[in-house]
Amino acid sequence: MTFWSGRAVLVTGCTGLLGSWLTRALVDRGANVIGLVRDWVPESELMRSGTIKRINVIHGDARDQRTLERTIAEYEVDTVFHLAAQTIVGIANQDPVGTFESNIQGTWSLLEACRRSSTVRQIVAASSDKAYGTHDRLPYKEDAPLQGRHPYDVSKSCADLLIRSYADTYQLPACITRCGNLYGGGDLNWNRLIPGTIRSVARGERPLIRSDGSYIRDYLYVEDGVLAYLTLAENLAARRELKGEAFNFSNELQLTVLDMVRHILRLMGKPEVEPDLLGEAKHEIQHQYLDAGKAREVLSWKPQFTLDEGLERTIKWYSAFLSDSSKKSS
Repeated sequence: MTFWSGRAVLVTGCTGLLGSWLTRALVDRGANVIGLVRDWVPESELMRSGTIKRINVIHGDARDQRTLERTIAEYEVDTVFHLAAQTIVGIANQDPVGTFESNIQGTWSLLEACRRSSTVRQIVAASSDKAYGTHDRLPYKEDAPLQGRHPYDVSKSCADLLIRSYADTYQLPACITRCGNLYGGGDLNWNRLIPGTIRSVARGERPLIRSDGSYIRDYLYVEDGVLAYLTLAENLAARRELKGEAFNFSNELQLTVLDMVRHILRLMGKPEVEPDLLGEAKHEIQHQYLDAGKAREVLSWKPQFTLDEGLERTIKWYSAFLSDSSKKSS
């Protein structure tokens, strides 16, 4: 709490799932948060929680280096969390150029703005487990090659390498996070598995699974993700030797997509419902999960929530959200 009190912190992507919760946690810890907002998302957790009223809002795009430089200079930013990205695999397949611009250009613009700054002391930038691409050897460890092949995976591999390049070449105090699939209240991309399943059940519909249900993923509850980012930034401030390092954050559970849907159905009291397997997913990694041993050993980080605890909190959030939405539309 003392570490963050009065500290000027820039958060890009602050209206997203992780960005909303991270911004709220920073404000609660006394930080002076500057949030970069590209699109106004009135139903985001940032807006619903009222956190938007407690931060300095900068309207702009992470690809706009001049805006980033001005913002960092005017607010004398000390710490940067770079979360802004296009995060949907299906959209990346449909619009690869837009995804590359957001995820790769947005990253180099942010890094270059930080390189030109005299105030930035630590940068935590989001990569993804998708940056590893497909490997025969699992779980992924941080020294595994980054070999994305499909548009979203490639965008994350490239962004990840850019961060390491700036850390090694310019001694930029930047670290990289590689998380499993983040979930929690506030993810309004309904084509994602967890929010889409919860909404379908709430509406009395069969959940839709785009794949055949056999894809194996690694899931991390958003509040565990927030603590991971805060912990990494705090460690980086005290231990400069961490610059350029990447860290996996995971609860280290392997779950098929179908298993995850069945967990949600059970927790929502609908275990008898059978999901609809569409078998439409293309250009996605079949099997992936992370080894978080490095984060445990180097950062003393570990998840605080079990899978069921995280899902129960998530279901509660969406139940309230969908109820409010229903009242507004009636």
